[in-house]
Amino acid sequence: MNLYTFGKTLVQIGLLIALLGGLLLLAGKAGVPLGRLPGDLSFRGKNFILFAPIGSMILLSLVLTILLNLFVRWFK
Repeated sequence: MNLYTFGKTLVQIGLLIALLGGLLLLAGKAGVPLGRLPGDLSFRGKNFILFAPIGSMILLSLVLTILLNLFVRWFK
């Protein structure tokens, strides 16, 4: 891999991260309840809190899978 290809790949990854950050900002302003979806588990004890955002992780995984597939097909 030469430096030109490596640099191009880094720029593409940076643009993807910026796009994902923008989407998360928009989701926060739109009121998307990540962390409060059905399937997000929260257990409170006397001295501890256990939070397992399973529903949010599944939703985020689906969205990222779709975005990454579109990204790979676009730059192929």
